[in-house]
Amino acid sequence: MRWLTLLCEMAMKGEFDLIETYFAPLASAEPGSLSLKDDAAVLSTNQGMSTVVTTDCLVAGVHFFPDDPPETIALKLLAVNFSDLASMGAMPRHYTIAAALPRSVEEPWVAQFAKGLREGQSRFGAVLVGGDTVSTDGPLTLTLTALGEVPKSEALMRSGARSGDEVFVSGSIGDAFAGLKVLSGQFQDLRRKERETLIARYRTPTPRIALGLALRGIASAVVDISDGLVADLSHLCDASRVGAKIDSDKVPLSDSIRSLVESSQIALSDVLSGGDDYELLFSISSSKINSLEKVLKDGEVKVSHIGSLTKSTDVEFRDGNDLLDFDRTGYQHF
Repeated sequence: MRWLTLLCEMAMKGEFDLIETYFAPLASAEPGSLSLKDDAAVLSTNQGMSTVVTTDCLVAGVHFFPDDPPETIALKLLAVNFSDLASMGAMPRHYTIAAALPRSVEEPWVAQFAKGLREGQSRFGAVLVGGDTVSTDGPLTLTLTALGEVPKSEALMRSGARSGDEVFVSGSIGDAFAGLKVLSGQFQDLRRKERETLIARYRTPTPRIALGLALRGIASAVVDISDGLVADLSHLCDASRVGAKIDSDKVPLSDSIRSLVESSQIALSDVLSGGDDYELLFSISSSKINSLEKVLKDGEVKVSHIGSLTKSTDVEFRDGNDLLDFDRTGYQHF
C-alpha cells in the first residue's frame, strides 16, 4: 500500500512534497519503511516473537471535536490503538495511517498533526511505516493500524479468566467521560485546573503499555476500557464464560469525579459506563497476587482491586447492598 494521493483542492504543497516534508521524517528510524517511497513497507520480524495487529478509526464529531487541536487528535489516534496493544501485552513497533481529509484542511493543520505524531512516536516507541491519504466531502476520518510484538505464547487475552480470579483496574475511571461533558459546556463550577485535567484525559489518553508488559505471565485475562468499565468487563466475562461481582466503592475515581458524584451532578452509573478511559481491566488468580505486587512497586500507574469473578455469567455492580442499574452499559456505534 502506497502513501498516496492528497487530492484536496487547496493552496498547499503537492502530494509527494507533503509526504517528504511531514511524514517521511516520522519513518526515518525504520529502514523497512523505505522512506515511504515504495508500494509497501518491508519489516523484519524477530525470532521467538509474535506480531500483534490492531486497527481503530476515529471520526470527527464522533470520537473528537472537529475543532480539537491537530496535535491532540494525532496523540489520541496513536493512544487508542496502542492501548489495544497494551491489553495484549505487546510493545508497539510500527503503525500506518489512512487519512480522509476534508477539502477545507490546509497545510498548517497537517503540520501540527504531524507534530503530534512525532510527539507520540517519541513517547510510545513506534514508527510510521506507511499509509494512504485522500480527500473527502465528509468529516475528517483517520484510521490507524498498529503493529506490536510479544513473545510467542505470552500474548494476553480476554478469554483466560476463571471463576475465583480477582479483578483489578488501572488508573481512575470516568475522567474522560467528564472531560467530554466539560467540552460540551457542563461542570463549569469546577476549578479551571480540574476542567483542564478532565479535558486532557478525554483528548489525550495514556495507553498503559508498561503495565501491559508487566502483566505477561501474571494476568489471566486483560481488556482495555474503551467502551466503558461495565461494557468491557462484560466483554471479558463473555470471552471467559464467567461472571463478576464488583464493589463500586472500590472503583478508583479522581477527586473531581468523586465530587461530581457526591453532589449528584453526575450519576455513578454514567461514570462506570461512560467510556474513553483507556485503562487496563484485568483478572489474576489468587496465587499470582504476590507477583502482581512485585511488578507494581515501580509501576507507572496505580492499580485497584475492585471485585472478583464468579461461576455465574451475571456481571453485577453493587453500591453497598444495592445492585446498580444501568440505562446503558457502554458506548455503542450501532
